[in-house]
Amino acid sequence: MAAPGPSGPPGAITNAMSVDVEDYFQVSVFDDVVPRHHWDRLESRVCANTERLLQIFEEQDVHATFFVLGWVAERFPALIQQIVRLGHEVACHGYAHRLIYDQTPEAFREDIRRAKAVIEAAANAPVDGFRAPSYSITTRSLWALDVLIDEGFRYDASIFPIHHDRYGIPDAPRHPYLVERQRGTLVEVPGSTIRCGPVNVPFGGGGYFRITPYAWTRWAINVVNRRERRPANFYLHPWEVDPDQPRLPAKGLSRFRQYCNLDKTESRLRRLIRDFAFAPISTVFAELIRRVDVREAVA
Repeated sequence: MAAPGPSGPPGAITNAMSVDVEDYFQVSVFDDVVPRHHWDRLESRVCANTERLLQIFEEQDVHATFFVLGWVAERFPALIQQIVRLGHEVACHGYAHRLIYDQTPEAFREDIRRAKAVIEAAANAPVDGFRAPSYSITTRSLWALDVLIDEGFRYDASIFPIHHDRYGIPDAPRHPYLVERQRGTLVEVPGSTIRCGPVNVPFGGGGYFRITPYAWTRWAINVVNRRERRPANFYLHPWEVDPDQPRLPAKGLSRFRQYCNLDKTESRLRRLIRDFAFAPISTVFAELIRRVDVREAVA
């Protein structure tokens, strides 16, 4: 199958669109509220919400990268097949949505190996990309890059170059780059930011997209596209287009981040994909990813 082309106006820079396919109760902030062995007891809304995103994308001829939880792929293989059938890229979000810096390298390897196998079996397609739950590759867990290389991933999208209470490497590069490790090479596709004085300010999707006005996201993407002449990297979750999802207990800031403006996500997303061109990560950064293949062939 040929790689899908970009959406949006002719001549526009093509940005990366991605979706982290997880259910509303699998978000890291609820780890202490909903134990993983209780996940099967809760109402699942991930299929309906993901299908809603697929419909929105299809209406505007947008293709994206779907970072799928292995837990989801194992239970709903038909959803993964639908994603592939509609021309989207399937990638890996781990199996059980565990923060990487809370795992050992051995446990992380087992988690992603299991997830990759399940997703590839459901999709009948290779899985080349990975995104850590909650962007949890930080300075404490850079060893995860070696494990990803060992397990055959070609790119990672887990490092956000910002200050945050749960994740981030503030001095990491702002745009995609090759990561040279002793075990090999892969491409890092960081979360999108703009430079404001001495700090990087995030705008790349998720809560940033819901909490801030749409005008901020549009302005920031225009800065990256027009001033810096680089693609932006946008992401969201299926539960973010579901304002009727069950509310789970969370405190203060966590509750605000989780539930703020869920009723605005869909309309803002529709506006976003009209205003800008989008394609899967593997399409937008294909040239950089090919350099990984060249290095492997030489080695």
